[in-house]
Amino acid sequence: MLKVEHLGIAVKDLANSIPLFEQLLNTPCYKTEGVESEGVKTAFFQLGESKIELLEATQNTSPIAKYIEKKGEGIHHIAFEVENIEAEMKRLSALGFEVINEKPKDGADNKLVCFLHPKTTNGVLIELCQEKK
Repeated sequence: MLKVEHLGIAVKDLANSIPLFEQLLNTPCYKTEGVESEGVKTAFFQLGESKIELLEATQNTSPIAKYIEKKGEGIHHIAFEVENIEAEMKRLSALGFEVINEKPKDGADNKLVCFLHPKTTNGVLIELCQEKK
């Protein structure tokens, strides 16, 4: 793993949360983007080499909507940048980590992504991401 790429934070409303995080982080949101396959709209903030990603559900059935209903707003996942996502998925799977998706899928911010199930990572949802080439 190369670095912490971003922290994902589930929020109820980007319109309220973006200005709050712009003030908190003292930096502007540099990008908003929808990921239809996940039923979310995202907003990104750059902090040095890492990012903060805010996630708002666009569908009641999306993972973010379910998360907020169950746990409320807050940290949803930690994303790690990897050089070769498929090789990393195989490595972690062989070590007993449960990979949620069989193949990497398109994510926000020009990334290929996959997730590790929290039951195999001490309750933390882990995202692996690789820059699309």
